[in-house]
Amino acid sequence: MAETSPLRLELIGISKQYPAVKANDGVSLRVKPGEIHAVLGENGAGKSTLMKIIYGAVRPDEGEVRFNGRPVQVASPAQARALGISMVYQHFSLFDTLTAAENVWLGLDKSMSLAEVTRRIEQVAGTYGLDVHPLRPVHSLSVGERQRVEIVRALLTDPQLLILDEPTSVLTPQAVDKLFVTLRQLADRGCSILYISHKLDEIRALCHHCTVLRGGKVTGEVDPTQESNASLSRLM
Repeated sequence: MAETSPLRLELIGISKQYPAVKANDGVSLRVKPGEIHAVLGENGAGKSTLMKIIYGAVRPDEGEVRFNGRPVQVASPAQARALGISMVYQHFSLFDTLTAAENVWLGLDKSMSLAEVTRRIEQVAGTYGLDVHPLRPVHSLSVGERQRVEIVRALLTDPQLLILDEPTSVLTPQAVDKLFVTLRQLADRGCSILYISHKLDEIRALCHHCTVLRGGKVTGEVDPTQESNASLSRLM
């Protein structure tokens, strides 16, 4: 039997307590290379806390994070990016007065010049069909265009795992379709994607696997293509 490659990401018994709420309660999650993996749950289910733990923005109280089969302590987002983990937040963190390229450059480690970053943006945008104009000021961009800038910024670190937090909450249906094309291309190239959402139709259309959270606990793991909206809602 062929040797299976290690999981891209494995969470084992992750818990995080805040004063008034247990945001994550013994959460385990497994993501394979090239898999688009949904994390589904209502607001307050613990999805965002879990993603921030993977991305090094929050420290878990207990549990283990493994990346490519090895235990890791992700102490900061910079360390997450160095490992190969990138995240696009639901609320964009772009400066309106700067160009798209300047915004991307600010988010990187400064090993590249602004001119090099501009070239890389054009390359990455071309590869993934992302319509990004590096020299346009951000204040002139639509919401969908701003999101594409954030995604290109994440992709310039060449991630093996891309986390998207509620990525379609502000997009038009046409922009959602474009985003899905890009995500499928990324997955085909071996990048794993964690897709955080509460939109059942999207998860069924896009994702290969789905972990459902409710009240900080995992209530189910399903193949969303085999589920109905009703069956997914019951797990939530």
